[in-house]
Amino acid sequence: METIIVKTKKWGNSLGIRLPKEIVRENNIKPEEKIVIQIGKPHVTKVKDIFGKLQFKKPTEELMKEIDRGLWGE
Repeated sequence: METIIVKTKKWGNSLGIRLPKEIVRENNIKPEEKIVIQIGKPHVTKVKDIFGKLQFKKPTEELMKEIDRGLWGE
């Protein structure tokens, strides 16, 4: 099963979605054909959500010194 993100559009009193033509071609979808759609909103990860959760193999101070050496050729 493939996951894509589409935007809803107002369609009369309902909401509709359009499938990108690449997806239609790849899955050989025909008009009036039944398909399965899983509904959910995409999860957006914000920088503030991961700040402090990343773990590096070296201490931050050592990484900064390596960056400085790379920039200044020391």
